[in-house]
Amino acid sequence: MFSFLRPYIFTLDPEAAHDLAIKSLKFNFLPNFFSHVEDEEILSTELFKKKLKNPIGLAAGFDKSAEVYNSLFKLGFGFVEVGTITPKRQLGNPKPRVFRLEKDKALINRLGFNNDGLETVSERLKKNAPKEFLGINIGPNKDTKDKILDFLECFSKLNKFASYITVNISSPNTIGLRDFHEEKLLSELLGKLLELKKNNKIACPIALKLSPDIKEDEITNINEIILKFKIDGLILTNTTNQNRENLLDGSKSEIGGLSGKPLTKLSLKFIKNFYKSNKGKIPIIGVGGIDSGQSAFEKIAAGASVIQLYTGMVYKGPGIVKDIKKELIAILKREKIKNIQQAVGINS
Repeated sequence: MFSFLRPYIFTLDPEAAHDLAIKSLKFNFLPNFFSHVEDEEILSTELFKKKLKNPIGLAAGFDKSAEVYNSLFKLGFGFVEVGTITPKRQLGNPKPRVFRLEKDKALINRLGFNNDGLETVSERLKKNAPKEFLGINIGPNKDTKDKILDFLECFSKLNKFASYITVNISSPNTIGLRDFHEEKLLSELLGKLLELKKNNKIACPIALKLSPDIKEDEITNINEIILKFKIDGLILTNTTNQNRENLLDGSKSEIGGLSGKPLTKLSLKFIKNFYKSNKGKIPIIGVGGIDSGQSAFEKIAAGASVIQLYTGMVYKGPGIVKDIKKELIAILKREKIKNIQQAVGINS
């Protein structure tokens, strides 16, 4: 069905097409068996000591304001991450701000954390409890005077609804956000988050989402800080505002974060490096260029406990999760691996 509709959908502005998808999912019309595949039990895994039916997640950025997460679970995702959520409602950057690079199977966005804000999202989550494993991605407002306070406010109010909270320091579209990769600022941010967590007896795990544009020599320092503060997980990686030289599409010069196929090798390298650096002690959520069972397996074999996708669904449609599950199961059987957890890090 998607292959039939895709030519029409791709005549729409990317953001208009996205809004149409959100409106469609609000009807929650999909049957529960929509994404079922045989032998899916060998894909069952764990994240933050909780069981998942499979390791395939939807990355933050699709359901920005937590409107359709329960409908998204019906597509077959093992987990869904919503957001980025900021304390105040935020319209984001001027349009147009999303661009398809069809020749490269990629997107460039400079959305700027557009979302309905903390209070509205909290009410939504309160009225419509997540039915499965839900991550919530948080960040600061563009015009805030204190980014750390914004992170603390969001974490304090949203943790009760989340299976985990993602601290997003990696978007290239918020000025100054990536400064948190520096040792002093990162230590201050994580220290205050953990103090809040301890003082309020909050059990919710924290994942840190990193940029793919950090230098290799920074990995060791960042990893030491992560281990010092006992962060629960890493998301590797967000979009890149570099790596344009080999792109084919005419939109490659647009300012913003690049996602999709061009990130495949880059994110894979980061997963391998961090997996080796922390010796597998910290769960990694692998993101970047995943659109098939093979690309998902490569991320897992490199050291990712689970994976996330977004741009792949833009190009292949909502049936992508079912297809990836079938392909992953076939790969595991071919390699005589009894469960997906046994594949984590085997090629690192």
